[in-house]
Amino acid sequence: MKFIGVVVSILVLVSNVLVAQWPLGYEFTTIYDLPSTEVKDQHRSGTCWSFAGLSFLESEMIRKGKQPVDLSEMFIVRHCYSKKAELYVRMHGNLNFGGGGAFHDVIFVLKNFGALPENIFPGLNYGENKHVHGELDGVLKNFVDGVIKNSNKKLSTAWRPAFEGILDAYFGVIPHSFLYNNKTYNAKTFAQVVIGLDPDDYIQVTSFTHHPLYDKFIMEVPDNWLWGAVYNVSLSEMVEIMEYSLKEGYTIGWATDVSEKGFSHKNGLAIVPVTEVAEMSDSERQKWETSTNEERDKMFFSFDKPVKEKIITPELRQAGFDNFQTTDDHGMHIVGLVKDKEGNKFYKVKNSWNTDSKCSGYLFASEQFVKYKTISLLVHKNSIPKQIKKKLNI
Repeated sequence: MKFIGVVVSILVLVSNVLVAQWPLGYEFTTIYDLPSTEVKDQHRSGTCWSFAGLSFLESEMIRKGKQPVDLSEMFIVRHCYSKKAELYVRMHGNLNFGGGGAFHDVIFVLKNFGALPENIFPGLNYGENKHVHGELDGVLKNFVDGVIKNSNKKLSTAWRPAFEGILDAYFGVIPHSFLYNNKTYNAKTFAQVVIGLDPDDYIQVTSFTHHPLYDKFIMEVPDNWLWGAVYNVSLSEMVEIMEYSLKEGYTIGWATDVSEKGFSHKNGLAIVPVTEVAEMSDSERQKWETSTNEERDKMFFSFDKPVKEKIITPELRQAGFDNFQTTDDHGMHIVGLVKDKEGNKFYKVKNSWNTDSKCSGYLFASEQFVKYKTISLLVHKNSIPKQIKKKLNI
């Protein structure tokens, strides 16, 4: 037990050191800063959802006083590819098939298949030391398309074991048992005994106006191949859930859009700068009219200093989603909250794009960016305020 306390203390210390590495031109005051495990690198793979989902679960282990484990992302990815292939064939190819996924995929695998440590199942069985999935994704897609289009007019009994054989070749064979801390486990017993988290404790929430509030609906994004449902709340309640979670010591899985020009992993920032003259104040507009083109560009958009941001409403948020300007293209892990000199709030976010960035693999997303670009949140049921839980019948 003492050892666990030391580990947690070290992680908190590391976290506090990282949070001091602010983006250029920004000065923040920490509100909440929760412990997380080291930043990883998904490299050239579309598996952010697995990295972020497992980072979230690793922090959940820390929250519960457990010794954190470096969990295998590729164990999750491998099982999802297997299940995805089955559904893809059953749907005659009318399903998104690729490396993408969602947070509920991680929970699905944890519940049904368990989990493995990274050193037991690194998933690098193809001559690379980092995740490079271009060939893998293409081979798997071509295989299941061939199964569907075959000229036999029916499926053989061989296609499933053949598909599993490809997964084994690229990821490695899943061990039936393994040693961890001098004890023998399999994937399910490891999840139950060592990880010790109840998959049913975790849900996803979002905020959109094209579905009724406080009901569950299936999120209409291509990577939701498992047809996972989310709880719908108001935009203000979604923000309330996030702040309450962090205050109570719970981190958050964050599915979002990073295609915006205001998102920069390199600079450690995600912002929604004002981009139209009509949105400026009178004094700002007057300055705009007397500025050079280069100066105008920096007035609209700069990572060098704080800029005025759009005020996001439910209508703007919904329009972005409806117009394909907000897409489900990345998953990350929210581990803290800070504020700038003006009192504007920014969420501290752990990414999975290695540590070669201004903030050593972390970034700071403004409250407006989070309100605008959040697809969904993965949270513990107990991290939702009681009055909202009551509305959701949880």
